[in-house]
Amino acid sequence: MFLGTHSLRLDEKGRLFLPAKYRDELSGGLVITKGQERCLYAFPVDEFQRVTENLRTAPVTAKAVRDYSRVLFASASDEVPDKQGRITVPPALRGYAGLERECVVIGANTRLEIWDAAAWAEYEAEQEQAFAELSEEVLPGVL
Repeated sequence: MFLGTHSLRLDEKGRLFLPAKYRDELSGGLVITKGQERCLYAFPVDEFQRVTENLRTAPVTAKAVRDYSRVLFASASDEVPDKQGRITVPPALRGYAGLERECVVIGANTRLEIWDAAAWAEYEAEQEQAFAELSEEVLPGVL
């Protein structure tokens, strides 16, 4: 389970240090791909395999499944952290998420999300009031 918010920086080669608390768990590799709201999703390999299997069993006749799968897999990049715990974020993914220097990596349960720091601050500011006002209809029986 991934939790928390981590402020990080991309270096001049497009490399990002993984949050220290997750380096061991991700040492075997991860898959980075486009996410919603112009962030990047970073999945441990086994979690990405689970997502892949779910999409594999979804009906190929459903246009939304085809569209989502195409973008998800076409933009995916498998990465193995170097000895210092850095991964390279491919240029196309950096462009999609608007990543230049200052980044935020958030824990999102089974994945990490990589955000441009300013984009994350804006998103969080927009969502905090809505989160505070969520009613039980959103997650009945969960909380």
